[in-house]
Amino acid sequence: MGGHRPTARVDEEDRHGDADASAPHQSPSSSDRWVTALALLDRDLCRRGAAERTRRAYAGDGQRFADWARGRALAPDAVDPRALRRYAAGLSARGLQPATVARALASLRALFRVLRDEGWMAANPAELTSAPKRAAKLPRVLRTDEVAALLERIPTSTPLELRDRALFEVAYAGGLRAEELVNLDTGAVDFEAEEVRVEGKGSRTRVVPLGEPALRALERYLRRGRPVLRRVPESDASLFLSRTGRRLSTSDVRRRLRTWARHVALQGGISPHALRHSFATHLLDGGADLRTIQELLGHAGISTTQIYTRVESARLRSAYARSHPRA
Repeated sequence: MGGHRPTARVDEEDRHGDADASAPHQSPSSSDRWVTALALLDRDLCRRGAAERTRRAYAGDGQRFADWARGRALAPDAVDPRALRRYAAGLSARGLQPATVARALASLRALFRVLRDEGWMAANPAELTSAPKRAAKLPRVLRTDEVAALLERIPTSTPLELRDRALFEVAYAGGLRAEELVNLDTGAVDFEAEEVRVEGKGSRTRVVPLGEPALRALERYLRRGRPVLRRVPESDASLFLSRTGRRLSTSDVRRRLRTWARHVALQGGISPHALRHSFATHLLDGGADLRTIQELLGHAGISTTQIYTRVESARLRSAYARSHPRA
């Protein structure tokens, strides 16, 4: 973005634009139109129930493009596919990964869709801008014995240990995202029905069954762990509490899972999403159909769930290569 960014950040690679491009003067009125455009995008995301993290990501991508466009005297309604292709080429030339470029273009597709719907332009220029192809990356999946080793080696002596055991038992039993875990309230668990009510992406609510190990871990935590951790009134509703008595954050969940993964010497990066992927793959191994897995995961469409068929296919090919005499 030329000289528009005064400080360096960890996400410096996300800075957009052509390093050799000039930066003509942009009139205040045109700049204000970018402010209005980005505000319209955020309003639309709020209306659609987008998560706060999604809104921040789209706002960041939109702001970086707005800075790039201002430097070239481009108003929002003057952006065309050629300008977007030039912008995307600049991102790739800076060495950004295809996934990062694709995410930026997805954000801009949403921005210009809103502007089209608001009557600013007749068509969405981002619809004609193709994203770079990304290498298919299969999710990390733990074997069932690895999951058992991870969960059963978490002690239950202290309040934090009781919390962590319940936290990760629920994560694997229900296939929950880290954000869904930390947003659980105590009233979400129905012990009699053996299920938990989950608020997923886009404010979609789903009910997920829980098995006996997860329910036992939750009962122990609620009886012996949570009362000790509960220290501030505003956390009364929160299910999983931090050491200071507040609602856990997603970074807390990731950090604690890495700690317990090291404890049992699990190799590779273990994340809450690895438990979610393992949940789905183990269901598929056990004969569950994709539609059922889609509902349990809270995917809006079946296409997202279909990645697990590739996981299963890759596993079968590997077993074939190891076992068949003429593989």
